[in-house]
Amino acid sequence: MKRSPAEVVHEYGPFPGVDKVHGVSYDGKRVWIAAGETLKAFDPASGNTLRSIDVAADAGTAFDGRHLFQIADSRIQKIDPETGRVLATIPAPGNGGDSGLTWAEGTLWVGVYRERKIHQIDPQTGAILRTIESNRFVTGVTWVGDELWHGTWEGDESELRHIDAQTGEVREKLEMPQGIGVSGLESNGADLFYCGGGASGKVRAVRKPGK
Repeated sequence: MKRSPAEVVHEYGPFPGVDKVHGVSYDGKRVWIAAGETLKAFDPASGNTLRSIDVAADAGTAFDGRHLFQIADSRIQKIDPETGRVLATIPAPGNGGDSGLTWAEGTLWVGVYRERKIHQIDPQTGAILRTIESNRFVTGVTWVGDELWHGTWEGDESELRHIDAQTGEVREKLEMPQGIGVSGLESNGADLFYCGGGASGKVRAVRKPGK
């Protein structure tokens, strides 16, 4: 297993009206953050806030290429990012303990924080298709190509972990600087991770190794 310090290359925020950053997603142009009572989008080039949608948003956020998915308490909402309308709702597998959320392979992947699990679920019904065990609390979840990564945050220690999607075995760790936590997590699909910073109200871009 490789272990290295996380290289924080950019810091965004704090943002107006945002006390905490929960989920983080990326739609190819904008970074979306779940801020409790709103979903906000910002430009990663300038850091400027571009959109705000009034919707419950207290954990993970995902984007399927067309719609946003947002955890709110014990449910997952499917949202039209242009109108802000909630189009559908499914139950969340952690029944309120859910944390991270991402989209891959036509399905949703949901982190469950204290259970230290990642569930692959059917986006239409919420049915659990597969479960991966972790040995640390799971915060954000993301895929980069065929690599599954998740955030951890326990006390003052936080990491980004690349794990085997079949066994949960840790293949690589990026250790965040002391006192900097990772709540939400999303890849830009290439060389960066966008990491929600919880109560700091910030988002940090971390370089993916090997790029």
